[in-house]
Amino acid sequence: MLSSKVTCNSHGQDSSYFLGWEEYEKNPYDEVKNPNGIIQMGLAENQLSFDLLESWLENNPQPAAFKDHNNQSIFKELALFQDYHGLPAFKNALVKFMSEIRGNTVSFDTNNLVLTAGATSANETLMFCLANPGDAFLIPTPYYPGFDRDLKWRTGAEIVPIHCSSLNGFRITKSALEEAYKQAEKQNLKVKGVLVTNPSNPLGTSLSLHELDLLVNFISSKNIHLISDEIYSGTVFSYPCFTSIMEVLKNRNLMNTEIAKRVHIVYSLSKDLGLPGFRIGAIYSNDELVVSAATKMSSFGLISSQTQHLLSEILSDKKFTKSYLLENRRRLKERHEMLVKGLQKTGIRCLQSNAGLFCWVDMRHLLSSNTFEGEMELWKKIVYEVGLNISPGSSCHCSEPGWFRVCFANMSEETLILAMQRVQSFVDCMAKKSMQSRHQQLLQRNSRRSKSLPKWVFELSFNQREITADER
Repeated sequence: MLSSKVTCNSHGQDSSYFLGWEEYEKNPYDEVKNPNGIIQMGLAENQLSFDLLESWLENNPQPAAFKDHNNQSIFKELALFQDYHGLPAFKNALVKFMSEIRGNTVSFDTNNLVLTAGATSANETLMFCLANPGDAFLIPTPYYPGFDRDLKWRTGAEIVPIHCSSLNGFRITKSALEEAYKQAEKQNLKVKGVLVTNPSNPLGTSLSLHELDLLVNFISSKNIHLISDEIYSGTVFSYPCFTSIMEVLKNRNLMNTEIAKRVHIVYSLSKDLGLPGFRIGAIYSNDELVVSAATKMSSFGLISSQTQHLLSEILSDKKFTKSYLLENRRRLKERHEMLVKGLQKTGIRCLQSNAGLFCWVDMRHLLSSNTFEGEMELWKKIVYEVGLNISPGSSCHCSEPGWFRVCFANMSEETLILAMQRVQSFVDCMAKKSMQSRHQQLLQRNSRRSKSLPKWVFELSFNQREITADER
């Protein structure tokens, strides 16, 4: 007899977010081998600054060769047993890098850090630590589709959406928080906390100080937890600057309080350094019990000591990290502007954003109907006819149809230009079909109108033409 998990359908793999990936994998675009294939714009991956990392490796060959600064092999040392706590050198380098991203406005203690195999593992581990099966976490919409898998599948936790609106740029409000809490109570769910992504995936916006204060006040009044997923913190490329939840706690003199113990940060090097394949994630918590439990659980998803050693060397090079962050942000901003302007030329607008590897794109005017059925119809056309895999807003639990997440940092500039050309052709074709349809409807309406006129109108019209002709 197999476990129920084998047949459980709560993994979320049937979401259009993942289905788009499957279609891409069947027919992936390649400039030479498959120029008419599907371009992957549903993957939030940062490929813009690999050359900077590769250049560092060329100039510093020892770490990748498992040699120390004296050129002595440390392969055996790294290959043997690894403590669950991780390599001290890597943890020290990571917390300093996290501080650097935040402008050194806050510092982090390695004793409060738990290493995990990516942010996916970090978020699930926190769910196990903070929630029992059937307990709920509130999450602002739209949110990352993978949370339906990461937070719920094995833990049995539930998600209750905090519905945000395009009317205020999908910002979190006090009323939306309270309404979500009430909805959870109506469903007989015990709310254990709120989870936010800051900067937001899929919006590409960093949370305002007002929103962060709202969240701290809310969890304080409800006596619940707050998880701040800050894996995009190093991708903020324009104003306003990134504000970490840790900075809010510090400025409000809450660092050594019970509230601070209920605030937890998730971080990763997948987005800021573009290293998702390295599986480097972390939990930062001020609660000793959470740190202790999460450390024990991390034994099921450790980061290899070889990976930790290599990254500790890279992150310890402060001259490199400073230049990398500056250049990476510049490139992200440039590529972001390229996508926004390219879409604007086709008549498509984006939510104003300042971070991330994607844009939140407004295609409501292209829907055949203002429904989620209309959204899915448009999405299928974009995937199969246009050849672009983008993520529909419904997969992100957006409450308004017609919004899509479009990624821009996982491809070359030439591929993005081609994608924009495809969008332009599609929009032009839709406009032409719409014009033809309106023209046909007008002809049909005039035809029906003519048929409905009484016979004497035609006779009068005919006689009038005869009189006019005689007068000439």
